[in-house]
Amino acid sequence: MTTTIYHNPRCSKSRQTLQLLKDNNIEPVIIEYLQSPPSEQVLDEILTLLDIEPRELMRNKEAAYQENNLKNPALTRAELISAMVQHPILIERPIVISNNKAAIGRPPENVLEII
Repeated sequence: MTTTIYHNPRCSKSRQTLQLLKDNNIEPVIIEYLQSPPSEQVLDEILTLLDIEPRELMRNKEAAYQENNLKNPALTRAELISAMVQHPILIERPIVISNNKAAIGRPPENVLEII
């Protein structure tokens, strides 16, 4: 089974999670999501696997969150997902997908539950 990590090499938690996977003999597919953001459909699937709502995956301290008024409770799931695709910096990282499950690597040990 393929393991995928949505990775930001500048993020220490993302680097630690990648190393944890490698320490467990897993060579994941690495997607640097800031350069190659997931599509709206893929992001929706990730949210479903994580069993969370879009705001729970958003970095609400990022400027793009405030600038786009993403705190607005009237925004729909689709609108929030679209905002993350347009501004991938908003996506919490890292996200690991393995065995048809997903986990956010904060802390990195969270991914051990799915590998």
